[in-house]
Amino acid sequence: MPELPEVETVARGLRAALPGRRILEVRLGKTDFIEDPASVERDLPGRRISGVLRHGKFLVLELEPLNGSARDISLLIHLGMTGQLVTCPEEAPVTPHTHAFFVLDDGRELRYTDIRRFGSIRILPESSRGAVLGDLGLDALAATEEEFLARLRGRRARIKALLLDQRVLRGMGNIYTDEGLWRAKIHPMRLGANLKDAELRRLHRAVQHVLTEAIRMRGSSISDYVDSEGCRGGFQARHRVYQRKGKKCSRCGAVIRRTIVAGRSSYFCPGCQPAPRIRRRARMFHTPG
Repeated sequence: MPELPEVETVARGLRAALPGRRILEVRLGKTDFIEDPASVERDLPGRRISGVLRHGKFLVLELEPLNGSARDISLLIHLGMTGQLVTCPEEAPVTPHTHAFFVLDDGRELRYTDIRRFGSIRILPESSRGAVLGDLGLDALAATEEEFLARLRGRRARIKALLLDQRVLRGMGNIYTDEGLWRAKIHPMRLGANLKDAELRRLHRAVQHVLTEAIRMRGSSISDYVDSEGCRGGFQARHRVYQRKGKKCSRCGAVIRRTIVAGRSSYFCPGCQPAPRIRRRARMFHTPG
């Protein structure tokens, strides 16, 4: 699934191409992933795109109100597992599984392609924006060190589960959680409550570093991800643990292992990331008098 670096890369590409463009027409194919497709077809044509934002793993296309329309709306898009959002000339060949076409006033189209259709598209009224997006946590890329520590310090959940919880930090996913924990030398099954402040600060630096580096390399193309121009990312060549089970750790030479944390595959180095100690309660023996 595209995570923060992939969605940020797409957002930056669209931010360079879409603001100021007017949507002339909307054409839809399969619509089972679109909330109220009739509204999308009806309410978008004629509106000008004023901006592109990333909110966690969501893309928000901000739209100017139509003349005489009091309804202030945005277009909310989630790429799911296999979603792609690409700008191209109208005459460009149509990729299979392209389900939404947004015709622009400069001769291009914004196309949404999704093989598995686990993504989503919906009209987001301004009045509902807080209710829809407000439950998400701090942005993982923007969180300061103190905000990061405040969110994780003292929590009884596994650190891998905490990083994946979008109500704690929005934008993190399996790839960058595993990579960040490896860089910080923290085992994914450690409890947040058992991590010292120094370890949490090291984890904050590691997460910030891996996200920034991944954005610079335009994300990780594991399977279907491409940026807004249809190009693959390059950060998958820099992965140190993710999907590297059985390979040697580039730091210490130990063999990378895989375990399950919070229902997700988790890759770690047993040499660099020591497993938490299991505390066993002392048994009480009764001595007959």
